[in-house]
Amino acid sequence: MKKEQVPQDSCKSYSGHKKLIYAVDEQGHYQGVKSSGWEVEGFATEMAVQAMDNELEKMKAAFIAGEVSPIAYYMPLFRFDLMSLAHATGFFQWQIKRHLTVKVFATLSDKKRTKYCDAFNLTLAELQNPVINS
Repeated sequence: MKKEQVPQDSCKSYSGHKKLIYAVDEQGHYQGVKSSGWEVEGFATEMAVQAMDNELEKMKAAFIAGEVSPIAYYMPLFRFDLMSLAHATGFFQWQIKRHLTVKVFATLSDKKRTKYCDAFNLTLAELQNPVINS
């Protein structure tokens, strides 16, 4: 992309900030150019955030109903998916899936729960008893 083609669509997801994009100058060299956003990128970001917020509402309702463990509520709240939470905790994805159930979560040791606390930046009490805002 040439410098003059770098999008400047003022995306609201940028919150007034600019993003560095590399583009080709007149001599054919790559150069950093600040962009205020691209409408398509902004739309995609908004859709992704909306999907994550919908997942959070779904998990919040399931947690309140006693169908899932607090981990299932905190994952979308802190924008984790199975893979990123596995990397953050050192658990395998299949283990995390088991920990999402109320029955298995109740049997976890404090050592294992502390790994989730570290990933979510919570205390053990906050992990075990989430404060759900309406």
